[in-house]
Amino acid sequence: MTSTATSPADRHADIASSDASLRRFLHGLPGVDAVGADERAAKLATRSIKTTAKQQAIDLAIRMIDLTTLEGRDTPGKVRALCAKARRPDPSDPTAPSVAAVCVYPDLIADAKADLAGSTVKVASVATAFPSGRASLAVKLQDTRDAVAAGADEIDMVIDRGAFLAGQYLKVYDEIVAIKQASGPAHLKVILETGELATYDNVRRASWLAMLAGADFIKTSTGKIQPAATLPVTLIMLEAVRDYRDSTGTMIGVKPAGGIRTSKDAIRYLVLINETAGSDWLDPDWFRLGASSLLNDLLMQRQKMATGRYAGPDYFTLD
Repeated sequence: MTSTATSPADRHADIASSDASLRRFLHGLPGVDAVGADERAAKLATRSIKTTAKQQAIDLAIRMIDLTTLEGRDTPGKVRALCAKARRPDPSDPTAPSVAAVCVYPDLIADAKADLAGSTVKVASVATAFPSGRASLAVKLQDTRDAVAAGADEIDMVIDRGAFLAGQYLKVYDEIVAIKQASGPAHLKVILETGELATYDNVRRASWLAMLAGADFIKTSTGKIQPAATLPVTLIMLEAVRDYRDSTGTMIGVKPAGGIRTSKDAIRYLVLINETAGSDWLDPDWFRLGASSLLNDLLMQRQKMATGRYAGPDYFTLD
């Protein structure tokens, strides 16, 4: 007897078989209760963590950081200093963990790879006409291939928000599929740029679209648009990856980026993960914090808990 059951992969292929079917699926997702999402995120943000749990949370947050520099004035020297900090955030304390990754522009990948050789720190690179995402597919693919050839372990791509907002979902889907293929062994983080998506419903739709197309991570923001990462938006994305795993058995990571500056901010995100998606996501393999200035505050809080006093403002190197 032949089974008529279809696999998740087959079902997803059917969903993306045409623009109409993809639109039907995305607009058939449950609508987001915006007031409820805001209230839920605000309530979870009031949770406090004490003593040993707080120490563990700070170390976990450090391990989750993608230490980032994405400025036009970046130099090999700046990347070298950033990589040294990524490997050993507090030179006076060898128990301080390394961060998850360093994120740079493609032309600085080789410098970062050389500086991080022998460490556990990954090299992530933005690609696909970051931060606008407005370029031909051929340019985006070459951008991605060049980054992978230079040694990038992870690719952070940006979706074409104009196409998404115009309802050209299949175009966005096909681009992600193509970039995923061009990424080869590198993990693909798909940046939604949620600050430009206008509604929470669009955030949910874009999250599902990226996951269906093969994203390994979904990421809130480039850090170049305000608002960047927010707790309600990340809550919606965490619900999406939770529901996607329930539906397909496949686990997808989440990365909020931009505007996460303090230990309190980081801990709020950890609480949000645990209460929304579950403890499986409390791991750098499944959750990252895109940040440039967060690490210093985490290190200061870490030292305060160990010694009872804060370090001076010039104690830790500038990011």
